[in-house]
Formats: sequence, structure tokens, C-alpha cells
Amino acid sequence: MALVNQVQKRVKMTKWDVVKFQIVTHCYINKIVMSDSDLNCLTLLSFNQPISLTDFCYDASSEESWIFKSPQTVRNSVNKAEKNNLVIKDETNKKQIMLNPELKVQTEGTILLDYKFLGNDTQETQGNN
Repeated sequence: MALVNQVQKRVKMTKWDVVKFQIVTHCYINKIVMSDSDLNCLTLLSFNQPISLTDFCYDASSEESWIFKSPQTVRNSVNKAEKNNLVIKDETNKKQIMLNPELKVQTEGTILLDYKFLGNDTQETQGNN
């Protein structure tokens, strides 16, 4: 039986950080490159969905949100996220956007994340599974 070096970390985070971590992890696993501002934009969206694209662009570029400086920059970020299947538009109202439910990002209640990742030295797991 192979020896596995196990690392356990326990951290208490703000709800914002826990939600952002879920998005970061999804992007990392799926090799989707997103800037910190893009990730903050998606995190904001996850707390305010579904929402009109226009309203969201103004929300994410307001002085309170500090994410982007203009609504157009927000729109560009949302388009990038949509191309990466992170954001979807409502089927009936194309002007409504939301985080893709397939990400299964949790935003409500007390959230405990329990991820298990395995890094293997052998090549057998690459391409065979």
C-alpha cells in the first residue's frame, strides 16, 4: 500500500472569501485563467443573482464595489466568464445573468468546504482515468 502525505488545513474565512475560494478552485481545476478582479466580479454576481446585466455592470463598477472602474469593463469580464461557461444568461430573458448552477457554488447559510485532492507521483493517473 502506498504512503500518502496528507495535509489538513482549517481556516475560518469571511463568507465572501469562502464563495470566492469555490470559484477560484473551479477555475484552477478547469484551467480557466481569471484575474482577481474577474474573480471578485463573479463573487459579487453569486450573491446577487439572477440580475439584469445592466444593473450588475453598474453595481460592479460603483465606488462601493471597488471591482472595476467602468460598466464596460464589467461587461467585458462577464463576456469572458460566459465564454468560459462560468456565467449564463436566462433562457427567457437574455438580459438576466447568473453564475452557472453547474459550478454548485454555495452562498447561503454556514458553509463548510471539504475538498480532497490527490497528487500522485506516478504517471498512471494521467490519461488513464
